[in-house]
Amino acid sequence: MIVNYTQQGWSIILQRSHGLLAAQICAHWRKTERPPRWIETVIATAEHDDWGDELATPELNDATSGPVNFKMKKFEITRCDRLLELAFAKGRFVGLLTARHIRFLYSGDAAAKAYCSKLKAKESKWRKEAQVTDQHISASYELLEFCDAFSLLICQGLMQPQGRKMEISSGPDGKKYQVSVSETGNLQVSPWPFEEKSFQVSYESRQLRQLTFSNADEFKEKLLDAKVILHQLTIAD
Repeated sequence: MIVNYTQQGWSIILQRSHGLLAAQICAHWRKTERPPRWIETVIATAEHDDWGDELATPELNDATSGPVNFKMKKFEITRCDRLLELAFAKGRFVGLLTARHIRFLYSGDAAAKAYCSKLKAKESKWRKEAQVTDQHISASYELLEFCDAFSLLICQGLMQPQGRKMEISSGPDGKKYQVSVSETGNLQVSPWPFEEKSFQVSYESRQLRQLTFSNADEFKEKLLDAKVILHQLTIAD
């Protein structure tokens, strides 16, 4: 989960909501530049961070008794295996993109070196089964990574004030994209990579005034009962 501290307490965004926002962004990519296996690319983007049931087993930080932010999570083989199992159940293409994402996240982690090497070694077989080239997979994953990065900027509230631009990521075309907030509150992306001149996206957060919890069960109860807030944004040229 994505955990933000606000004046009202914790603002918590579940990974599935962040993934859905990433997929909404992906779905508006310019039609002439969409990679092959488009629907599968959008689905993989929506589900790339479906690590587990966050509402069923929410975690607390032992040191602070507050929620565990996604950046605090370390590499766990069982979590990665489960994510891959669900992805490959949909098909080799979605599984390939998910495996790429795990490698992107953990390739610099010494504990995950052998695991990531194993995934890389299996890619050739998986690509053959999916009947796609490395170029096709790379184009789809680069788009997924762009949408993931954009969604995370939004969900973490990292947009800069006074119209200052910040980098999102490179797209599948190799271009570096930036985002800024206009005077009307719209998110402006440059250069413009989307089909429409403007479109709306949304995500949900859960608001908790209580900052610490006696145990995971109490946190789970409060999280399930928390007020759900719908955030709607316009992305415009």
